[in-house]
Amino acid sequence: MPIIYITGANGQVGQELRIAARDFPELECRFLTRADVDVSDGAAVCDYFGEEPFDYLINAAAYTAVDKAEEDSDIARAVNVDAVRCLAQECAKRDAVLVHYSSDYVYHNGLDRPLREDDPTTPKGVYAATKLEGEQVAREHCNTLVLRTSWVHSNYGHNFVKTILRLAASRPELTVVNDQIGTPTYARDLAYVTLSLIHKVECEQCSRDLLNDTYNYSDEGVASWYDFARAIVKHQGMSCTITPVPSSAYPTAAKRPSYSVMDKSKIKNAFGLSIPHWENSLVRALNVEVNS
Repeated sequence: MPIIYITGANGQVGQELRIAARDFPELECRFLTRADVDVSDGAAVCDYFGEEPFDYLINAAAYTAVDKAEEDSDIARAVNVDAVRCLAQECAKRDAVLVHYSSDYVYHNGLDRPLREDDPTTPKGVYAATKLEGEQVAREHCNTLVLRTSWVHSNYGHNFVKTILRLAASRPELTVVNDQIGTPTYARDLAYVTLSLIHKVECEQCSRDLLNDTYNYSDEGVASWYDFARAIVKHQGMSCTITPVPSSAYPTAAKRPSYSVMDKSKIKNAFGLSIPHWENSLVRALNVEVNS
């Protein structure tokens, strides 16, 4: 039975990986929180793993506070780059595969069409730059499966869905930007597909070489943040009015990409995936009980 360590187990993707793991009993998933090991501390990582064997390491730990990263660049780098290096070095010792989550923010290339994995990466801001550098340091050390994703939400942690639900419950109207275009991704979909890829390789449905590559993964469809907010309110049966505004109405410390819809042909063709539409997944998320 392959052994999989999962860092960031208390984050929104980590929590969803705990749930998804129930459907993959043939994979031995071991979940690590910061209380278990500080992944940005190389010595602590080495001490924790010691000579312990494993086959995969899913890194669900990340610094994702996009604006705060502009002033906390050292912390963002420690988590998004230094920690990745430590984990990749441990994977290299065991010929294990590192699964690393990255971001649509690494593109930021001004292209107005679905973005492909081989498109230019011109990250703007500390968060985006450290996510791309994390990809690069991982590849320097070990076989790495990079999953670039976007607009992640779940019932756990801090995310756009939870913010809109909280604000819409107490206000008659909300203004939301309508000129940033991308695709929401339910963290449970991302978690499930991550374990599915490993399962397919372990069952010899796919070559292990496919796990040493970069893939885009988000739910299907296209939306603005305004579209996303309207759908949240509609499907939750709330009366709050959502009004569109330009990004200039909400200046931010870090520049957001205006268009970050990702082309997912590569991962669908490589692994035979069928990906749900973001709005259908949103409905599922809104109807899921936490800890279910």
